[in-house]
Order: sequence, then structure tokens, then C-alpha cells
Amino acid sequence: MKIVFAAMLVSTAALAASPAEDELRAVYATAVEVAEGKRIAEASCARCHGANGISSTKDVPHLAGQRAAYLDLQLQAYRQSARVQSGMTGIVRYLSDDALLRVAAYYASLDPPRPATPPAKAAPARSDPVQAGKGAAAACAGCHGESGVSSMPGTPSLVGLDPKYFVGAMQAYKSGQRAHDMMKAIAAGASESDVSNMALYYALQKPARAQTPQAGNPAAGKKAAAACAACHGELGVSGNPATPSLAGQDAEYLAAATQAYKSGARKDESMKGPVAELDERAMKDIAAYYAAQQPQPLNVRRPLTLTEWTERCDRCHGVNGNSTDPLMPRLAAQRADWLERMLHAYRTGTRKSTAMAAMSALMSEADVKDLSAHYARQNARAVTYIVLPPADKKKRGK
Repeated sequence: MKIVFAAMLVSTAALAASPAEDELRAVYATAVEVAEGKRIAEASCARCHGANGISSTKDVPHLAGQRAAYLDLQLQAYRQSARVQSGMTGIVRYLSDDALLRVAAYYASLDPPRPATPPAKAAPARSDPVQAGKGAAAACAGCHGESGVSSMPGTPSLVGLDPKYFVGAMQAYKSGQRAHDMMKAIAAGASESDVSNMALYYALQKPARAQTPQAGNPAAGKKAAAACAACHGELGVSGNPATPSLAGQDAEYLAAATQAYKSGARKDESMKGPVAELDERAMKDIAAYYAAQQPQPLNVRRPLTLTEWTERCDRCHGVNGNSTDPLMPRLAAQRADWLERMLHAYRTGTRKSTAMAAMSALMSEADVKDLSAHYARQNARAVTYIVLPPADKKKRGK
């Protein structure tokens, strides 16, 4: 028989105390208090969170087997408007601290839910986007170079370009906003994921100058390019993802692109003014100047695999999402849609946590979905917290 009254809670007053002044104080719930928590939960919580804390409602979490201290803290957060959700706020507003503790103890005493999909039937691992990008970019190597460093005059290098700019350029070729028959056909045949993966692959390659000649005068181009630095960065290294870096780019391509902006063949209001007074000589000089500059590595990270992400999450939430920290929620067997919703809330700042905001900010939409599905498939384990009496604590310290 499971002992339900051994679950440990932590009072909010204890959390406010200084660590030097007081450790987290355990609050024990007796069997009678757990029964009272069940009565309150059935009257106030079951309609959304389901009988016995197993939710069947989209975006509503399972509560059965969740860590008691964590549940109590979240209920208190709703009462204090630190977390805002109209349904929850209206319910907890009229419950006392003791009632919230008993509800938390009741849900912690229940057997956790079974995973929606057993781990053995886990979805196949997502392919490495960098390797996928390399494969998709193989057809581009003949013109742009194997690693995106051009050796063909008139053809741009693709290294040193922010992925957002690369994707935008491909979309412009596909829509016809940029006129180039071959590129339009290539862009039309590439899927959205192919383009994103290629952009990432090129962004992670070691930057190098294009292996092509420069027809202009770099010294004269430096003076003429002074007005370009505001958008394209000092020495042609852009700090704006929407604006391309020009450092190390093929000179002939740069001159041709500048001429296209001047003639209107390429549309961009921000370029229209700066190129209006440039003649052919000045365009070649500016192109030669930027072609001579050293391109710089981008601040782009290689995406983490699902295994790498789960290793990071398990540090706080326990192996396979089975937390052993009373203040950390169990993720195992939780509803995937709820986990997705919370990760989005941390990413947007609607739910506050410095650690979770920093972690989730690095996640792609695919990472969010994969992580949520992973933890929803894990087997959940109940945890009973046992707090040693003070005398035993002293013995352990000896």
C-alpha cells in the first residue's frame, strides 16, 4: 500500500526566509488532510484536470503524481497573480493556504499517468539539419563552391550570410522579385526545410574571401563606401540579419548587384538612394574594396540533437523527466500539448523564469515539439520524500 502522507511540501513562508536563517521547512500532510485535499480537488479542479488528476483536455496538464511542493508553489503563484490564467485565478482566490497545501498533497499522492505513447514506439530521430543542408547544397557547389566560397566571377559566395538573409534571398528568387532564371528554377524546386538547412550549412562554414579577381581600386572604393557602413557594417561585416555582409564577396557580383539596384532590376528602397549617384567606376571600386575585406564567422550555433537537449533538461527535471527535486516539476508522461504551451510561454516571456527563458530561447519550433513529445512518452515514477529528523541529520554530517 502506498503511503500518501509522507509527501513533503514547502511552505511559501519558508521560501522567503534567508538560507542562513532557515532551511526549507517540511510540511507533512496526514491521511485525513489528503482526504480533505481530495474533496476540494474534486469540487474545484476535476472539471478541467480530470478525475484523479489525469487530464483529457487539450492544453491542461496532468496533476497526478506531480511534486507536491511544486504544485503548492504554482497554486500560490496564481493567487498572487505571478501567474495569470483566468480559470485558475478565479478558483484559487477563495482557497486558503491550508486548502492549497492539501490539494497539492492529494495530487502528489496519486499514481502518475501512463505515457500516451510507450517509449518503445518513439518517433524516429530528426535528421541532422547541417548534414541535410550539405546534401541539399550539393547541386550548388558547381557555381558557388563546395563550402560556399565562390571561385567563379559573377557568382556570389554564400558563406558569411546570416541564415535569415539567405532564406529571404531564396524566397525573392522564387517569387521573381529577383530576376534570375536558373536561381528561380532552383528555388522553386527546393522545399522550405531544404532552404533552411542550406542556410544553416553555409552559415556554419569557415568564412573566406571569394577566389576571384577584383577589377576595381580598393583604396578608392574605401572612400566611396563610407555611406555603406551604416547598414552593411564596418569593413562590410553586417550586424543586422536582414542586411548582407559584403566582406570577402565576389567583386563582379557586388558590382552587378549594385547596378541592378540602380536600374531597378532589383527592388529595395533602402538601396535606391545610396546607389543613385554611383557611376560604373565607383561601383567597381566599392566592390573591390569589400572583396578585399576578411569575412567573419557568424554568431550562429549548430542545433542541438534531441539527445543533447534532453541531457540539459534532465539536469534539473531528473532522468527522463522524473524530478527528484520537490521544487522541480515532473515532465515524464505529461501532456505534450501542455509542455509545448509552457515552452512557448517561457520563450515569449509570458511565463517568467530566468533559467527557462535562456534555455527555451535557443530552441527551434522543431526542438519544442520533439522535446515535448519525448517527455510525454516517458514512464512517470512517483516519488516519496522522507525528511530525516534533526538528530539523524547531525549524524549524517559527522
